[in-house]
Amino acid sequence: RRRRRRRKRLGISQAGRLALPSAARAPALQASVKEGGTMVHIGDLPEDILLDLLSLVPGRDLVLNCRLVCSQWRELVDAAALWKRKSQREGYLPPGQDRSVPDWRTFYFLCIMKRNLIKNPFAEAEWKHWTLDSNGGDKWTIENLPGAHGKEFPHPHIRKYFVTSYGLCMKHQLINLKDEGYWDELMDQTKPDIVVKDWYAARYDCGCQYRLDVKLLSVDHIVLAEFSPPAVVIEQWSDAEWHEISHTFHNYPSGVRYIYFRHGGKDTQFWAGWYGVRVTNSSITIGPEVAS
Repeated sequence: RRRRRRRKRLGISQAGRLALPSAARAPALQASVKEGGTMVHIGDLPEDILLDLLSLVPGRDLVLNCRLVCSQWRELVDAAALWKRKSQREGYLPPGQDRSVPDWRTFYFLCIMKRNLIKNPFAEAEWKHWTLDSNGGDKWTIENLPGAHGKEFPHPHIRKYFVTSYGLCMKHQLINLKDEGYWDELMDQTKPDIVVKDWYAARYDCGCQYRLDVKLLSVDHIVLAEFSPPAVVIEQWSDAEWHEISHTFHNYPSGVRYIYFRHGGKDTQFWAGWYGVRVTNSSITIGPEVAS
């Protein structure tokens, strides 16, 4: 709707021509107006207006279609100015100075692609997308927040969590980056930040242990980078608050094709039932930080 209003305000017809109310209104375009005519081809627009119009076109169409129209459009689509304007129009702004963005087109596409690559992160689909590696004690189960002797999660839309037992319980997901739209050249040359986050909590009345293991893997599943912090032990009679753990992979080796995410734990008092660590809202995102 915004695009139609803008076209109407600029006087652009469905055929891609600009309707000029009078030659005096746009002297720079007078040479393009035929004698007795009132139309001018869109290609004769001032470059700044053309950039503004192209910034309304979806990024994929700009690269696959608009870039092929003519040499002028190819130069505009390849120029940083268009992608900077498009990023600003859609609210993707770097937190620091503009000069911190080396490639505005890559910046824009990473922003629109950015999403949580962990599927079913807070148990709404039960065990779908998860592989259970260890299922000790009374096995993994799913409970509703806040749970017995627990606390509400900081984000109210999250209503469930996974919970472990008295034997070690671990589960994982393996993310294929190419399947998620991240092509090899992007990962090898741009090396966008990979941000991993997870949330864990204990019951008030029982101690527990939490574990996390994240690996960046090659096409042959060779470990190229890893985040495996020491196990976190929460003592009995804790505050039962939810804790976030986070890690960012920067400037990792070339060749990353998979991300392996594994977490879990157990209780520390060997009680039958589900008294171990609780986990939910896991996430892996790829791309630049943007200003809120």
